[in-house]
Amino acid sequence: MFDLSWKKIALFAGGTLFGTAGVKILGSKDAKKVYTNCTAAVLRAKDCVMQTTTRIQENAEDILAEAKTINAERAEEAYTEEEPEEVTEAVTEEV
Repeated sequence: MFDLSWKKIALFAGGTLFGTAGVKILGSKDAKKVYTNCTAAVLRAKDCVMQTTTRIQENAEDILAEAKTINAERAEEAYTEEEPEEVTEAVTEEV
């Protein structure tokens, strides 16, 4: 009924041994150095991405400000071009 083969026992013992050794390896000083270096690299990459993002955002704000200035100048030019006609029409209607 209860049939445990040596293969199953060996696989269990091997898995337990491998798991225990894996935990010790992951907790070793060398592994911690690797984790620290990887974390430092990620932080450097984050700083680089944030600098690029800030630069792009500043450029976009400059472009938006220049576009608003251009539109304001065009609106002012259109207003000054239309103004004499309106004044002429108003004077003609009053007379």
